[in-house]
Amino acid sequence: MNGFKTLLRDNRAASAAEFALVLPLLLLLLLGTIDVGRYMWNVGQVEKATQMGTRLAVVTDMIPSGLYDYSFAVSGNIPQGDVVPQSSFPGVTCTSTGGTVSCACAQGGSCAFPTTVSANGQQAFDDIVVRMNSQYGGIGADSVRVDYSWSGLGYAGDPNGSDVDPIVTITVQSLPFKPLSLGTLRDLGLPGTSHSLTMEDGLGRGGN
Repeated sequence: MNGFKTLLRDNRAASAAEFALVLPLLLLLLLGTIDVGRYMWNVGQVEKATQMGTRLAVVTDMIPSGLYDYSFAVSGNIPQGDVVPQSSFPGVTCTSTGGTVSCACAQGGSCAFPTTVSANGQQAFDDIVVRMNSQYGGIGADSVRVDYSWSGLGYAGDPNGSDVDPIVTITVQSLPFKPLSLGTLRDLGLPGTSHSLTMEDGLGRGGN
């Protein structure tokens, strides 16, 4: 009985037991702090990657075949020299599924010009993805969308280039983010981001 009372009063190694109880919370706090930093860093990287991809897109080949070659004056019955109205150019969206790029008229619009992928369109899309991955690895082609929307720039029958100089918007979405504090078992995801610039060249293999 006396031995049992002595054991109850014995507080040796109590600090070790208390530390063992607090350690999981300390580790969770540490990993959580690291996760917040990783998250903010990755968000910044994705935003910069999107800007880099957009910059490349506006000085290289247009992805849809009809945007560069189609004459709105000859085939679209718009007087040469007039601005192509938004009703004639509602916009085009290009995406990749399983590595194959396809383009379609913007939702709710009707495109008289071809929206098929141009001869260099697949390569142009892939180049954009490669450029983005140079800043943030892990951006798959299926997570990237390229939109060409009306800007009011350009004119029908332009003999030196595209009749339209669209606003090019690249959107990145559905990128994973697995926190260390959750054992990388749960994917919380990174927020989608987009960036827009006005088309500059539209026909070329180089970029800056």
